[in-house]
Formats: sequence, C-alpha cells, structure tokens
Amino acid sequence: MKSMKVLGIETSCDETGVAVYETGRGLLAHSLYSQSAMHAEYGGVVPELASRDHIQKLTPLIRATLQQAGLRAQDLDGVAYTRGPGLVGALLVGSALGRALALALGIPALGVHHMEGHLLAPMLDEGAPDFPFVALLVSGGHTQLMSVKAVGDYEMLGRSVDDAAGEAFDKTASVLGLGYPGGPAIAEAADSGDPDHFSGRFAFPRPMTDRPGLDFSFSGLKTFVINTWAARRDEPAAKENIAAAFQQAVVDVMLVKCRRAIERTGFKTLVVAGGVGANRRLRQCLVDELGAEGVRVCFPALRFCTDNGAMIALAGALRLAAGQHDGLNFSARARWPMQALPGL
Repeated sequence: MKSMKVLGIETSCDETGVAVYETGRGLLAHSLYSQSAMHAEYGGVVPELASRDHIQKLTPLIRATLQQAGLRAQDLDGVAYTRGPGLVGALLVGSALGRALALALGIPALGVHHMEGHLLAPMLDEGAPDFPFVALLVSGGHTQLMSVKAVGDYEMLGRSVDDAAGEAFDKTASVLGLGYPGGPAIAEAADSGDPDHFSGRFAFPRPMTDRPGLDFSFSGLKTFVINTWAARRDEPAAKENIAAAFQQAVVDVMLVKCRRAIERTGFKTLVVAGGVGANRRLRQCLVDELGAEGVRVCFPALRFCTDNGAMIALAGALRLAAGQHDGLNFSARARWPMQALPGL
C-alpha cells in the first residue's frame, strides 16, 4: 500500500498546532504556537481572541511545517483537522482552512476527534502500546476513562460529573494567585509544599473514592481549596502546602479509578494522555503503584501531552488510509461523543 503524507491541523482551543505525518514512516515535522501568554492576562481562554489568533498564526505555521518536512503542499496526500470537541470559533478556523486546502489540492480531508488524537498520541513514539488498553484522558474540559479495543472501538467507563481535572487545576491556581495555565503552576508550587501538612477538618478529601464506580468529581475539591485558603492563607508556606495537598488528592483519585478500570476490564495496559498527563507526580504514582501490580503504564512524550498537530495528523492518517474522508461540507462540533466514531 502506498504511504500517505497527511497534514494535521489542531485549533480546538488555545494552541495552534500543525504537523506532517507519513504512514509507514512516522512524524516528519511539527510546529506549535501557544496562546497561553495572551490568555494569562484574563485568567483563562477568551474564545474570540483564540479564534482571531488562530487565523493569524495558522497559514504561516503550515508553510513553516511543510518547509521543515522538505515538502511542497502538492506533495500531500490528505489533510486532517480537528473537528471537535472544542471552542466552535477556533475549530471553524482550522476546519475551513484545512477543507479549503484539500479542495484546492484535490486530496481527501477528514475532521478528527480531538480526544481520539490524545488517545493515540503515545503511538507517535517507539514502544507504542498494543490494543486493548484502558485510557485515562485528562485534557481541558475532559476527564474520562475509556476501554479501547481498537481504533474506533471505544467504551466510556467513567467521566467527570462536574469540573474536569484540568479545570480544577486552573481554578485552584487562580484561587492561590499562581497564574494561568494552572497545571504547571500548581505542580511548581507543590514541589515546595508538603501534601501531608493538613490534618483534621482541613484534610483534603478524595471525592467519589468511597463508593463504587468510575466517575470523577472535582468540584467539591476545588471548593475545599477555597475554604482552606481562606482559613489558612496567613500560615507560612500555605500556598505551597495547599497546592501539594490538592495535587496529591487529584493523583490519588485517579490512581483509585484507574485501578478499578483495570480490574473491571482485565486489561494490563493503561494509557494516560492529555495535558494533565504531563504532571510528574501523576506519572510517578501511576507507574510505581500500577507497575508493581503488573500493569504497563504508557504516556505520550511530554511535547505531545498538550494539544498539538502531530496527534491530529496521526489520527487522520490512520482513518484516511482506511478510506474514510469528508465530503464537500464541513462542520465543527463543540460536543462529540467519541463512542460515536466509526471503526477502521
């Protein structure tokens, strides 16, 4: 079968990502522009500003990525773009440009599911996990546990019933005055804190671990941070200790839920993907605890944990190579259940 060179475009939120992936060969080039500095002033992503910035950055990034890969646009065999879920305005930027480029070149185009991109991101590197596996997807507004038997064969095992983990990190960092994005800020502060500092009524809870099931809840934990900060903010190292206690609580919840998912499915591999998957403490605990129980724990490379074009190019290449493609029409989907995706 002839290999395919696929351009991947990611514009679901506040990163503009572009990559070229070739089936049978791997990733040829990738470029990423983050809007974090722009949105930090507002303490979170401003959708209109995100969309405008994608418009400005996307075409130059495509040119730069093709040059990095040593290719012309005419050398491409397909275009993949993030169709959803995400911010509709931001998604439409990548969708419109990707679909127009494919039409102009006379090649197929495909809208890719953002979370499927994250799920497949570990396959960008050597030592990719084999199917089946359990996937913990912790990206932006999503915290999900999935049973993955093959590309397109997904079953939802559990999800957040309120705030996702990434949202809880952002909100906790905002409360503590640590800045945006919250994940790296909390992790840095936690390095200087003691997660076991608090006791009594200020001992941080592990929500929904005292009952059966695989769903998550982080809203109450965020509220607990607010109350603890109000009561203890004048203590020495209060900010660092709260950050450490919060981070460890989130990690412990994820460890409990992942262990339950492994036991339920009988699978012996866990894939952790998405921005929160870059958290060092989470990686260490899952590898140490589940590894001791015979479970292989896999992560994407750190550069592919946050949103990026490489994961979209890979997911799109797999589906385009299987003959899947979009028609002339295109659309963006703010919400899109991954279980609705077709198999290969």
